[in-house]
Amino acid sequence: MVDVVAGIDIGGTNTVIGLVNRDGDCISEVSLPTQAESSFANYLASIVSKIDGLVQVANGTVRVKGIGIGAPNGSYNLGAIVDAPNLKWKGILPICRELKLQTKLPVALTNDANAAAVGEMLFGEAKGMKDFIVITLGTGLGSGIVSNGKLVIGNDGFAGEMGHTVVKPFGRQCGCGKRGCLETYVSATGICRTVYKLLASSNQPSMLRSISFEQLTSKMITEAAQKGDPIAREAFEYTGRILGTKLSDAVAFFSPEAIFLFGGLSKAGDLILDPTKRHMEENMFPVFKNNVKIIPSGLNGKNAAVMGAAALIWQELE
Repeated sequence: MVDVVAGIDIGGTNTVIGLVNRDGDCISEVSLPTQAESSFANYLASIVSKIDGLVQVANGTVRVKGIGIGAPNGSYNLGAIVDAPNLKWKGILPICRELKLQTKLPVALTNDANAAAVGEMLFGEAKGMKDFIVITLGTGLGSGIVSNGKLVIGNDGFAGEMGHTVVKPFGRQCGCGKRGCLETYVSATGICRTVYKLLASSNQPSMLRSISFEQLTSKMITEAAQKGDPIAREAFEYTGRILGTKLSDAVAFFSPEAIFLFGGLSKAGDLILDPTKRHMEENMFPVFKNNVKIIPSGLNGKNAAVMGAAALIWQELE
């Protein structure tokens, strides 16, 4: 019988659950609509039912040791989701307590970027590293920080919200209510906003001019940049300049060995890596110059969110 944990990735649209062994292999996986149920209690009952279903399909070959969860606005200290903007259930949702009651298993929760950092440490390219940062570049920007081998969670469990540090005072409106947050410039949605700003202020020809803002995606921008589109390439340069400058500050605070880029926008490869690295070095405090690697996540290509959530509870169990 194989020991596994249930790794759960809670997204605004779908929740993905996987059974993951200690080596980071996802044995089986299932998903469910996150907000199909009218009540949070019914949603949790659906999660438990899905876990039971995966165990039944395994036909007695697995034993579930615990449950790890990555969720928006997930507080490790509280074991709860707190006012997540993309979930319809508001307030403090004590998901760890409720799942413990229903399953009699250990349960651990953190936000998705922190889960990605733990996953990188156990199953990715950060094995053996004690100091590193994971930057998740999706719809928004998240960051998970590991210092001296420990995840930095802070006093209230919400440490690492680099995406909501201000890079341009009175800048772009952010979904959090503030203006000028890093994620409004550096994210899949942020680079789309940048492209439209560049299109409006330039007469340069671009294959992106015929695409409406609602249809534009970061993947389209990547493909255009790979074909030499000047607007797309300028958008990556602008995005890398902002991210690299902000990462030079992060290096001064934490002195990491490496910074990992993860998520949809990171799949642009050197288009985002090169300008980010260049601008980070240009703005770096001299003692840190050329000492910090910026590299793609080792979890890209896997269901990293599930891997990260599973890594979290494996770390707790050990």
